[in-house]
Amino acid sequence: MAKLVELKDVFKIYGEGLESEVRALDGVSLSIDRGEFVAVVGQSGSGKSTMMNVLGCLDIPTRGDYLLDGTDVRELTDKELSQIRNKEIGFIFQQYNLIQTLTVLENVELPLIYQGIGADDRYDLALEALERVGLSKRIKHKPTEMSGGQQQRVAIARAIATKPPIIMADEPTGALDSRTGHEVLEFLQQLNREGTTVILITHDNGIAATARRVIRLTDGKIVEDREQEVDWF
Repeated sequence: MAKLVELKDVFKIYGEGLESEVRALDGVSLSIDRGEFVAVVGQSGSGKSTMMNVLGCLDIPTRGDYLLDGTDVRELTDKELSQIRNKEIGFIFQQYNLIQTLTVLENVELPLIYQGIGADDRYDLALEALERVGLSKRIKHKPTEMSGGQQQRVAIARAIATKPPIIMADEPTGALDSRTGHEVLEFLQQLNREGTTVILITHDNGIAATARRVIRLTDGKIVEDREQEVDWF
């Protein structure tokens, strides 16, 4: 059976061949199985955000192979990549990226609209996701009427509404207080217990401690890849 994620000698180079060339990823190879909870850790400039962009099909490697569930990502069209991002991967970012003029429900429905799901089913799926994050009574509110923690929960609901097999979370607690951040990490662990593959991008070793596996990047290279015991919340 193919690994869910396979990177084989992947480079992401900006300004290739120039004196100012930057190797954001420098010969990275790794694999991730279905159902893993992996933290990709590194300081600013380590390549961790570039790693997420490549893994999330937001960017394409300069060289090397990226196989997602056995499919060579570099051979896909822009439309096919968009479909993967919409159906297979749920994204959670530090900045919630909510549309301020839409209601909570409308924000969560957006990826379902892109999938062509009908209005009734779309409503049911969005409401189910909002119920999971404890916001089913706030569906008519706008993001500006909510706290940062509530907005992040809306963003999580939007990410899980399509029930994707992979969740990619880029510094998801970075804009939150410690209690609310703890709740977000607890929810990610719960999704993982239910079978979702979670890839967490962070600079914080304490946050990385919530994952079963830690991949550490420095200057675009993997310098550590280890499994660890985790105290589940």
